[in-house]
Amino acid sequence: MSNMDPVSDLLTRIRNAHLAKHDRVDVPTSKLKAEICRILKEEGFIRNFRLVDGKPCGLLRIYLEYDGEGSPAITHLRRISKPGRRIYRGAGQIRPVLGGRGIGVVSTNLGLLSDRQARERSVGGEVLCEIW
Repeated sequence: MSNMDPVSDLLTRIRNAHLAKHDRVDVPTSKLKAEICRILKEEGFIRNFRLVDGKPCGLLRIYLEYDGEGSPAITHLRRISKPGRRIYRGAGQIRPVLGGRGIGVVSTNLGLLSDRQARERSVGGEVLCEIW
């Protein structure tokens, strides 16, 4: 399957897996998707992720997080910067998502950072998505 927007594909697969109450979801791997998963894990939105050797390309297995009542840790995933319309923010323009309860994923020259990390390091970049 050729996908024009791998980040949207990743977010959609996570959203659909949560709606179906799945424990995990497999997505075709890429460095970008692995970095997004690293941030999601650091911020407590997923339990874990790992690379699984799949043919023809590897798979990223994402273990989803639920609370005690079975509600997903992620309630909303929103793509901000799209291939047809890139959204860039300077260091001073990156705002907390939902008053700090959510996270933004920002592609900077230091690599992928959460919105909080980008503000702490005073770097701007392309705002890929928001999650809460």
